[in-house]
Amino acid sequence: MKEQKAILLLLLTSLIWGLSFVAQSVSSESVGPFTFNGIRMLIGALVLIPFALPYIRKHKGDREYWENAVRGGILCGLCLGAASVTQQIGVGESGAGKGGFITSLYIVIVPFMSLAVGQKIRRTTWLSALIAMIGMYLISIKEGFTVSSGDLWLIACAVLFALHIMMIDRTGKDTDGIILSLFQFLTAGILCSAGMIAEKPEPSAILSAWLPILYAGAFSCGIAYTLQVIGQRYVRPSRAVFALSLESVWAAIGGMLLLSEKLSLREAIGCALVFAAVLIAEMPQKSST
Repeated sequence: MKEQKAILLLLLTSLIWGLSFVAQSVSSESVGPFTFNGIRMLIGALVLIPFALPYIRKHKGDREYWENAVRGGILCGLCLGAASVTQQIGVGESGAGKGGFITSLYIVIVPFMSLAVGQKIRRTTWLSALIAMIGMYLISIKEGFTVSSGDLWLIACAVLFALHIMMIDRTGKDTDGIILSLFQFLTAGILCSAGMIAEKPEPSAILSAWLPILYAGAFSCGIAYTLQVIGQRYVRPSRAVFALSLESVWAAIGGMLLLSEKLSLREAIGCALVFAAVLIAEMPQKSST
């Protein structure tokens, strides 16, 4: 697959993810974060099974392949499950629009995590980090220098999604994207289902949130995360996170159009700065002559 087509897959992923913030915000009124994510992850895995069958037959008996697939799926699933639960809590408290922009900070965090694998940080990355900090101050810090618990959950979510990006980049090269997604959803779904038992959701509450859960499971999980895994195999990490960062824009648009959410002028400026920081972080580096 050519890189241009892979980028289109990642752009579609960002659109699906952005609108999923609306689904998360709506469902948070009916079910808890573990219930929502446990069901959606397992739905995502079920959606993938028919598409995974050809790869299962192709690699039948290949022990090394399946060891890599299971190990990578579990590691990615642990990151995804933790990130999704913290995100659901944060979106439920702070809203879809703010949730999208704060979550997008993972784009700035990824390069700093790359230090652990010996990659250098460019000057533009330091600049983007400074701008992002200013933006986050305007979005999250209230009078008296306080920050809401929802925003703190979303910041933690951004760190976990950055780790998820790094994990996919390290484990996804030797495994088919659909297979890796299948195992990561199964892992995340099982873990979240354990938390779901503690929440003791009422069947009526789950039924009342069936539409957002179905969208988040079939589209955000089953389709979008698989497109992410496939697209990242053909796109450099720096370009991949740039395409994926547009989810914050779609989340804000979805929140305004579908949930009638409004941002204060201060918060809107902060969101604009965060998005600018994301763009600066992914500016192409000039080659030395």
